[in-house]
Amino acid sequence: MNDDSSLLEFPCDFPIKIMGAGGPDFARMVLELVRRHSPDLDEARVKTQLSRTGRYQSVTVIVAARDRAHLDALYQDLSDHPQVKLAL
Repeated sequence: MNDDSSLLEFPCDFPIKIMGAGGPDFARMVLELVRRHSPDLDEARVKTQLSRTGRYQSVTVIVAARDRAHLDALYQDLSDHPQVKLAL
């Protein structure tokens, strides 16, 4: 069903890029947060990348978005976490 105020048609695959300080636990923490909202997350749809200096890391996940509320709740949890600098 499509919400007239949204340009997205749900359900849909939706990429989210999460950035924060590089470190061994950042990707694990991001995946734990994402799985709270999307327990069926396919690890093949997760990509991690370090910055050139290794100081920052990005984790891109493609989630199966059910509706706008699903995405809003996921972005809120990600944005509230102190290790997350940016979620796009």
